[in-house]
Amino acid sequence: MIRSWRNRITPINQIPPEILALIPDFWDVDKRDEDVIALTHVCRGWRELFVSCPSLWANLDCVDEDKTRVYVERSKSSPISLSLHSDYVALRDLFEFIPGITGRLRSLDINLDPEDLQLVSVHLSRRAPLLEVLSIRSCGDPVLSSVLFDGDLSSLRELHLREIRTKLPWRNMVNLTSFTLTHESPISVNRFLDFFESAPRLREIGIISTIPISGARMSRNERLVPLACLQKMDTSGYPSHLFDHLLIPVGARLDIRVDLPSPRIGDRPPRFIDNLKNLSSFTTIQSDSRELRIRFSGPNGEVGMNIQGIGTRLLVEFLAHFDTSKTERLEIIGCHGSSVGNPVYQTLLPMKDLRTLKFDQCNEPQTFLRALHPGMSLSGAVVCPELEELVIMHGWAFNIKNVVAVAAARASRGAKLKFVKIVHRHTTIYSQPDVLELKEHVLHVECDC
Repeated sequence: MIRSWRNRITPINQIPPEILALIPDFWDVDKRDEDVIALTHVCRGWRELFVSCPSLWANLDCVDEDKTRVYVERSKSSPISLSLHSDYVALRDLFEFIPGITGRLRSLDINLDPEDLQLVSVHLSRRAPLLEVLSIRSCGDPVLSSVLFDGDLSSLRELHLREIRTKLPWRNMVNLTSFTLTHESPISVNRFLDFFESAPRLREIGIISTIPISGARMSRNERLVPLACLQKMDTSGYPSHLFDHLLIPVGARLDIRVDLPSPRIGDRPPRFIDNLKNLSSFTTIQSDSRELRIRFSGPNGEVGMNIQGIGTRLLVEFLAHFDTSKTERLEIIGCHGSSVGNPVYQTLLPMKDLRTLKFDQCNEPQTFLRALHPGMSLSGAVVCPELEELVIMHGWAFNIKNVVAVAAARASRGAKLKFVKIVHRHTTIYSQPDVLELKEHVLHVECDC
């Protein structure tokens, strides 16, 4: 009794129990079980306190049968987070617990081989009205039962499926906000569209596909599905069929893979082009042929596209689809291809707000420099009148006199460049007279001479 009274008057035990009980909420999830058990061994008072907190015992991993029974008992009626993995011993002996706690499930993480997954599915046929997070992984592409939780997932917020097959959609997905799917079997466009229509609140979507999404091209007047709440969509695979039938809201961020140039549908370009137009007036455009990628970013959205075989000509043709009047930065990295002349001029002409133009390992800077020269047009108009910064980083022969001519012509028309940087990766030294002449027309020059 004396030791008990001494414990009660120690400073740590002056903390109100309801505050002390919050401490485990800030622990590392991977060590939570070990640390909770340690708390119950400190003293009698702490044991009574922490054992009587149901939320501390609501994370079940079913590693040990006795431990699972204790946790189920101590969690009382609290919502439960359950993990089921194939490497746990005697998994089948623990299936008896599942039906009794299905109604209390808050999150469920399953990583099982196909045989165990089928056994678990039988025990998960009851409704789970509290379930918010469901993650299922397997191997070999097994079929997931459509009667899981009686087919009703109205409370679900997150759904993550990996290497399994399922007849999407389940009904009542009205509260779903996050969805990821990795699949190795054909899934039709219509099935995806059915799913998206059943989940109108989706904010984040991830689709990883090793095969093209199946489905014939649809005509202009056929099915379109809005994703009104979408904030982010990442599709690593072949989603072009799918994107032609989605309406993407302004402000969404996309990371997609498409083949450029994409074939026309009837008498119009692919609809995904309209989706991109709908997002924003992009302030930054970066083309990187080393990674076969174009990235657009702006105040209201971002689009990253993995592409095939991009060159200068293809880049110019692609940019013609978009409003680039608000673009402030254009980066062209590793872009190769033959000279396209006047189309480059037509591409730069709408970029009234462009301030930075950067070339990195690009064999076509000369074509862009000619377009920037006021003498390119009959009227002598200055293309990109707000251009301040020009950066050229290259690894082959480059004639600096072209930059001098452009800088001089622009300065004479009141569009003087503020900064020019020329870097040769093989330490080429440019003639001092050329560099000095360039400095006469530019406020600051960085160039080896």
